[in-house]
Amino acid sequence: MGVFSNKIERDHLKPGDHIYSWRHAYIYAHHGIYVGEGEVIHFTRGGGQEIGTGTVLDRFIFSSSPSHSEDNPCPRCGDQSKLNGVISSCLDCFLWGGELYRFEYGVNPIFFVAKARGGTCTLASADLPEDVLYRASYLLENGFGVYDLFKNNCEDFAIYCKTGLLVFTRISVGKSGQATSFLAATSVIVSSPLRFLTTSFPGLAAVGCGMYCASRVLSDIGIRRDVTKVSVETLVARDASTETVTVSKKD
Repeated sequence: MGVFSNKIERDHLKPGDHIYSWRHAYIYAHHGIYVGEGEVIHFTRGGGQEIGTGTVLDRFIFSSSPSHSEDNPCPRCGDQSKLNGVISSCLDCFLWGGELYRFEYGVNPIFFVAKARGGTCTLASADLPEDVLYRASYLLENGFGVYDLFKNNCEDFAIYCKTGLLVFTRISVGKSGQATSFLAATSVIVSSPLRFLTTSFPGLAAVGCGMYCASRVLSDIGIRRDVTKVSVETLVARDASTETVTVSKKD
């Protein structure tokens, strides 16, 4: 564990740990909550439909579905490749052949900035393991809303289980570290003043890095002001109410 890697061994895992594994050349990481006895509760959109194009591109770029297929089911979990929502899988299915990493909580700002890749740590403090396990188990039974890559994804689920914190704005329900890093990098490219293009490359790189780091810090769930502590019962009731309203409008 440290600045360069959060990799850990399986025998170091503890119930309530927020774990993750990188997918496809470190493009994207899949997150979940380790609950003990080799089991992980995580949030997924089955069939490789994380970005919702309905093509093979979904599975190739952003796959968070368990590794075994209908033709080769896991002896322990069975075929989970088409399941949606909050599910429980064995650690092997969750990792999908990848390495095991543990997400870090309550890090100081300097450490946070040093971990330039988003989705590995947060300034927010974690709750007690028993609270984490209760939220994860409750959501396994009741769901965590509709999966959305940028607004309500597997990292948002794991962070909520660990902290009970949610971001509520008109455009977002949650804001994972991976999503904010992507948005931060995009904003640096789009919003950099044209005059920076006339400076030296080192100067441009320094300005871009500073903007990226500042954006990540200000967007972290541990520091932003539009964050609310929400009980898991209230969250589920709210999602159920929203779903009822949506169905009524369609009718």
